[in-house]
Amino acid sequence: MPEETTTPQVAFGRVLRAARLKASISQEGLALDSTVQRQFISLIERDENQPTISTIFRLASALHTRPSELMALTEAEMEKSGQGQES
Repeated sequence: MPEETTTPQVAFGRVLRAARLKASISQEGLALDSTVQRQFISLIERDENQPTISTIFRLASALHTRPSELMALTEAEMEKSGQGQES
């Protein structure tokens, strides 16, 4: 049976949720701190929508991390399922 693949969108949603929970911030709190709608954060975490680059920067700032750290964690999440950088 083939391994289930993880898309960048799914991986980012997982990373965002994990970072939010690690920081003990609710979706509503993250929404207020990042000026992103709470519903949109929920949609990102559930892979039902995708953030823009500027939204990623705002989310990272609200989580007191760098956008590059969120992306590195997203890559690591993808590599768990064999979907890391492919050339």
